[in-house]
Amino acid sequence: MKKILLIEDNQDVRENTAEILTLANYNILTAKNGKEGVETAQKENPDLIICDIMMPVLDGYGVLHLLSKSNTTSGIPFIFLTAKAERSDMRKGMDMGADDYLTKPFDEIELLNAIESRLKKSEILKKDFNKDINGLNQFITSAKNFEDLKKLSEKNEIRNYKKKEDIYKESGYPKGIFFVNKGKIKTYRANEQGKEFITGLYNEGDFFGYNALIEEAQYKDTATTLEDAEVCMIAKEDFYSLIYKNAEVSKKFIRMISDNLQEKEEQLVKLAYNSVRKRVAQALTTLHDHYKKESEPKFSMNIGREDLANLAGTATETTIRTLGDFKEEGLIDIKGSAVAILNYEKLANMRN
Repeated sequence: MKKILLIEDNQDVRENTAEILTLANYNILTAKNGKEGVETAQKENPDLIICDIMMPVLDGYGVLHLLSKSNTTSGIPFIFLTAKAERSDMRKGMDMGADDYLTKPFDEIELLNAIESRLKKSEILKKDFNKDINGLNQFITSAKNFEDLKKLSEKNEIRNYKKKEDIYKESGYPKGIFFVNKGKIKTYRANEQGKEFITGLYNEGDFFGYNALIEEAQYKDTATTLEDAEVCMIAKEDFYSLIYKNAEVSKKFIRMISDNLQEKEEQLVKLAYNSVRKRVAQALTTLHDHYKKESEPKFSMNIGREDLANLAGTATETTIRTLGDFKEEGLIDIKGSAVAILNYEKLANMRN
């Protein structure tokens, strides 16, 4: 049963509306002013909020503003109620992020249709999408159902890249963000001596190259393929439409593209405090975690020793020696450029 919060200072309107929604099989919470409504929303996390605009203590605009600042309540569908029909009031509410607007007096069918429409669209964006090009297109198609989103491109260009081919370079200017349809991608930064440090690893279903676009700045790293790859670019206009025009779309998109942020922070801490042996072991387990497929009995990957050293933050020669030690200890197997992990647990739990 969906939970709806009704914030309305007029007792008759509040009770009559609550009765209609209860008969429609919704679980109804009520609040008689904006302050009480905000507290109830934060405590109960309803599926949808219906809120009057002109109220004592805190008006509807204030309620929407406060709830939009919280990660737990910013994505809740929000419908304004008002006795005013002036276009300026409607525009202000929609610009602040309201999903719909009902003018009092409203009839039962109008109210129920508005609620059902908003709940349905919210559920579409809450569901998980496959992390492939079809899932990406399904997500964009779902986002298009929102009237306040600009028309998005249905023809996202898929580009084919060879192994070790650059997708974008440091200091270049972004024209969009990228989505990995097939293959493996790395991003890295180089110092004045040309020494590389890998800043990110991306697999099928991952987004990358979005930080520079959000910051409206040049790329701070270079993106290169680790193997032949198919990459889709989403134009910046489409990205801005997705990220800025709707709170629920924004939250969904951010969840899709932010999986690696905490990992990067942890990576910096490990580089600062871990031994070379432990850093190489963690580089191997990082590759395993990013790229192992469920169908594989054991993980094996063709990886250049220089790339592995750049991921571990150590010299190539040191990495080669450490790999030799790991092979003698039965932790890995090496055949040419391919490294197979034989004992993931020991690598992951290696002492510093």
